[in-house]
Amino acid sequence: MIRVKRINNSSQDINIPNEPFSLWGKMIVSYNGEKWTYLTDEFHENDVTEMIFPDENYDFEALKKDYFFIGAYDDQDKCIGLAIYKKDWFKYLYLEDLKVVKSYRGQGIGKLLLDEGKQLAKENDYRGIYTIGQDNNLSACLFYLKSGFFIRA
Repeated sequence: MIRVKRINNSSQDINIPNEPFSLWGKMIVSYNGEKWTYLTDEFHENDVTEMIFPDENYDFEALKKDYFFIGAYDDQDKCIGLAIYKKDWFKYLYLEDLKVVKSYRGQGIGKLLLDEGKQLAKENDYRGIYTIGQDNNLSACLFYLKSGFFIRA
C-alpha cells in the first residue's frame, strides 16, 4: 500500500533520481479571445523519444523555509514519488517538481501527491495550486488537466 506523507526533516527522500519519460506528442494551446483550448499532436511511433532531466540535488535545510515537500512511500518505506511545492506571494502554491519512480507510474501516485498538496494549500490559506507544463511532455500536460488544472495565461 502506498503511503503519502509530508517530509519535515532533512532527508535524502527529496533527492530521488529523475528517470526518463516518453516524448510521444505535443500539446498545442490556443486562445480565441474568450477561452483557452488545446489539441494534441501525437507523434508517429518512429518519432517518439525519451527525455530525462538532470538530478536537482535539493538541499532541504536551505529550502525548508520556502518550500513544502511531500513524499509517496512503498511498503518498505522507500520514497517512490515526490512533490515539491513553493510558497508563493500571490496566494497560489507553486508545484515546482513532481516525479514518480518509473516502475510506479500509472498507479495513481501523482494524484495522491497532488491531493496532499491541495490539502496543504488549504491549510495554508492558498486559493489553489499552479504549475507550468512543457508542451512536449504530453503525458504530464494531460495528467495535470485530468487532475483539475486548467490552462491560463
